[in-house]
Amino acid sequence: MADDKDTMDEWAAALAEAEGGADGVEAAELDELHEEHAPLSGDERRKLDTILDIPVTISMEVGRAKISIRNLLQLNQGSVVELERVAGEPLDVLVNGTLIAHGEVVVVNDKFGIRLTDVISQIERIKKLR
Repeated sequence: MADDKDTMDEWAAALAEAEGGADGVEAAELDELHEEHAPLSGDERRKLDTILDIPVTISMEVGRAKISIRNLLQLNQGSVVELERVAGEPLDVLVNGTLIAHGEVVVVNDKFGIRLTDVISQIERIKKLR
């Protein structure tokens, strides 16, 4: 667990350094969070705390392609699979297969990461769950 915290601190420091020195980088304006409903009761807070620790799978998708099994079996080292996406388009960020954001690839301390450029609104994400 301490290693996870150290890794996150390392990422935060590297991203802050990259953003501070990059030309044309602007700070994102974020909407203030407002409590639209009555405060949570103790029981509701306990239920919310229970689901906050549920692990989910997050994946970044560069693109997709449909190929026949014949072509799939012919793939070998050095083969190129053409994707539906144009070079330079943002990546899709999916959580348990549901699109939640778009982003761009970054490299921090020789590791790949993704900088979110567009996050799907909470309302849209909830609609996709139904």
